[in-house]
Amino acid sequence: MPTETQLNNSSGPMMPEPHPGHSGPALLVLGGAACLSVSAVLVKVAAVDPATSAFLRCAIAVLVLAPLAWRECRRFGGLSRRGIVVALVAGGALGADYVLWTRSIFDVGAGIATVLINVQVVVLPLLSLLVDHERPGRRFVLACPVMLGGIVLISGVLESGPTAADTAKGTVLGVVAGTAYALYLYLTLRQGRAEPGRTVTPLAIATASAAATSAALSPLSGGIHLARIPPASWVAMIGLAVLGQVFAWILVNSGSPHLPANRTAALLLTQPVGTVLLSLVLLTEVPSVLQVAGMVLVLGSVATASRVWARRART
Repeated sequence: MPTETQLNNSSGPMMPEPHPGHSGPALLVLGGAACLSVSAVLVKVAAVDPATSAFLRCAIAVLVLAPLAWRECRRFGGLSRRGIVVALVAGGALGADYVLWTRSIFDVGAGIATVLINVQVVVLPLLSLLVDHERPGRRFVLACPVMLGGIVLISGVLESGPTAADTAKGTVLGVVAGTAYALYLYLTLRQGRAEPGRTVTPLAIATASAAATSAALSPLSGGIHLARIPPASWVAMIGLAVLGQVFAWILVNSGSPHLPANRTAALLLTQPVGTVLLSLVLLTEVPSVLQVAGMVLVLGSVATASRVWARRART
């Protein structure tokens, strides 16, 4: 007689089951968001053109992930064929996100591009609703405008105003990049529920796929230029690959399968907050009053959404 677990596995990925008082998965996602915040600072320090940066962060990360994936396969077995296909598609989405987002910066500026990439906070829960019937909850829906409003303030758009480069093409590229980002998060989240215990192997495959996609789409951002990169920039790129690709996504991909999609999306909104704080400490870039207000809005709305989820778990 099949057990309840076997029945759940046969019908597709299991939905996350909350554990009262257990905040481990949320802390993992927050740790991943913190690593992504560091990566934004390292991109500035490296001063490498966007297409080259997108390619190198993935290519270098593959060298780190490959032996870890081999060890994981020996311990838990290899991925299923479906898992490999999902990882390849997810990596393609991530690579497209990297290239299209950096391209959108040239057209609309870094501030607006930061806002556009965070449409994932809406797209990720929407994908889970349409495919998995995972309802985000009324309070999260009400908190979304507050979260996005905070991101707008953090980006500095209201202070700098629209520029001459503010074009429809850049807006479309930014939205597509944010959608690709949400697709990557959704696919890895869903696959993590389908094959638990396998985190590094799908990440290694996805990262290799992202490197190939970044190389294929690099002409959109001026192509890849590996010659004449100074040693200091190589050090920053290695740090970007290890922190912003390896550690960041291992942490996020380990925690997100155990959380509702809407909570993962909300927790990842702390990334731009961390970037502003790190830029203050490491690059002496002092945030404006509006940026500080945006950080308060984002952190407050994320904390509120987290408390709501924890309350449901206890119930």
